[in-house]
Amino acid sequence: MFLDPSNAVFLRWDFDLEAEIITFELQVRTAGWVGLGITNRYTMVGSDLVVGGVLPEGNVYFSDQHLADEHTLEKDGSQDAELLGLTEDAVYTTMRFSRPFRSCDPHDQDITSDTMRVLAAYGPDDTLQLDRERMFVKSIFLLQIFHPDDLDVPENTIIHDLEITDFLIPEDDTTYACTFLPLPIVSEKHHIYRFEPRLLDHNETLVHHILLYACGNASILPTGISDCYGADPAFSLCSQVIVGWAVGGTSYQFPDDVGISIGMPSDPQWVRLEIHYSNFHNLPGLYDTSGIRMYYSAQLRKHDMGVLQLGFLTFPIHFIPPGAESFRSYGLCKTEKFQEMNGAPVPDLQVFGYLLHTHLAGRALKAVQYRNRAQLQTICKDDSYDFSLQETRDLPHRVEIKPGDELLVECQYETLDRDSLTFGGPSTVNEMCLIFLFYYPRNNISSCQGYPDIISVAHELGEEVSDSMEGAMAMNNVEWSPESIRVAEKACKEVQQTVIIKTIDEIVENMTGWIPEIIPTPRGPCLESWGGKVEPQDETPAGFRAAAPMPLSASGTATLSHIPLAALLFGQGAFSWLLATLQAGV
Repeated sequence: MFLDPSNAVFLRWDFDLEAEIITFELQVRTAGWVGLGITNRYTMVGSDLVVGGVLPEGNVYFSDQHLADEHTLEKDGSQDAELLGLTEDAVYTTMRFSRPFRSCDPHDQDITSDTMRVLAAYGPDDTLQLDRERMFVKSIFLLQIFHPDDLDVPENTIIHDLEITDFLIPEDDTTYACTFLPLPIVSEKHHIYRFEPRLLDHNETLVHHILLYACGNASILPTGISDCYGADPAFSLCSQVIVGWAVGGTSYQFPDDVGISIGMPSDPQWVRLEIHYSNFHNLPGLYDTSGIRMYYSAQLRKHDMGVLQLGFLTFPIHFIPPGAESFRSYGLCKTEKFQEMNGAPVPDLQVFGYLLHTHLAGRALKAVQYRNRAQLQTICKDDSYDFSLQETRDLPHRVEIKPGDELLVECQYETLDRDSLTFGGPSTVNEMCLIFLFYYPRNNISSCQGYPDIISVAHELGEEVSDSMEGAMAMNNVEWSPESIRVAEKACKEVQQTVIIKTIDEIVENMTGWIPEIIPTPRGPCLESWGGKVEPQDETPAGFRAAAPMPLSASGTATLSHIPLAALLFGQGAFSWLLATLQAGV
């Protein structure tokens, strides 16, 4: 894909899942040096960079580096990126290299099988003197590790759009618009196997998320478009998510053996379409027809899928203190009543995918599975969560959940830029803590979410309260400091949780439980570097495995000469310009 509007920077990639090695080719319309790196959205420090170029005499240089702090670029002690080719002609500089998904060098950021962030930059000439007007920085983009050509497209595919109709977006910061729409009417069973967002170009930045909720066939539904959670409670009916899209997501195709069943008597016939608009600039006169496009076919798949919503129940008992470098919230799910509430035996859930969701303060999420109070595994996680890149992701292997298992969602937030409490709620400036698990076979359970005893939390913070509303409001009286933040987080984890379970027919059951400890999951084996040495502080962990060396291509490597870029840039007086431009670009 091109990384910039002017089509000056083109990135290609391929990967070997068995060897856990990814290969990049960066082609830039420039002469001099090029660079590609993986970075965290919230800080440049720790960015993992590979930089190379062609010198005037024709030699090439290539180096695996990292940003030690905001002003220091250092060469890694372990060189884990392998140059496969570096050439320059009258128009382009092209660099091709490979690296393991996870090396043994802590300076290298892991590449997971779902997403990563990439920083691309280039220098304009052979002398490496940086010109700020011609310097290009691509701060962030989503790299999905999959091949579109690998997707199985059934014959006789039918497309069906579920859209809001000519909706005038209010001039408010936050709007939840809901309408009820029929699913396709078919005479025999079909499977929906793919969905994608339908967004108007000029409204893309206003649409925060789109959800489709399946309605029970006995539901009496309203007509028209209204506030989902406003004066008319009928517009909040239907709570079983079947598909969801959020900021940064794209289309998603289910695995070849699962689909959403339509056309059978037990299948939903109507859905609630929910669109969350964030009109922070209060723009007037904007109409919208966004929605979800579905692809379905009579070519059936083996399993009917469902979606289970987990996390912290979204309401103001969820609070996050201001000025927190890190604050964790928890939502517990107990599955022991699933079978009773489902009205029929519940087979083991086979989880194949997931969607993570918080708002702007979210930094990390995870879902952990327990059986008989013993931790089994982390089902899914993202330690570098980004609000602007939310997409449905496949698990590397399917996870089995048995009735009676406990599921715990942990969300981590950072509020150093806030001077007042952040409460749970629907607005983008409020917070959420949700994980949607995609599984089969489908059952009637819509959601299983928890929240802590806020009265006990308030008491731990020295506030005298007698009910939950007073408890939530009392958080405004706390003098927040690193110590009180620590006390609040500990209390929220240790007090009793209420668990709310809901079905597609709006049947609700309450339970109570306690948050189990989360045992950190050991990291998997890393790949030994191809060259260089491991720094003393980068001791290779036990269990590493050596990578099979990949042969260098014939082009551009005969005169390979590794020259430290940091020294070269310091010699040219250009390093400070590089850092300043990178920071300005992000």
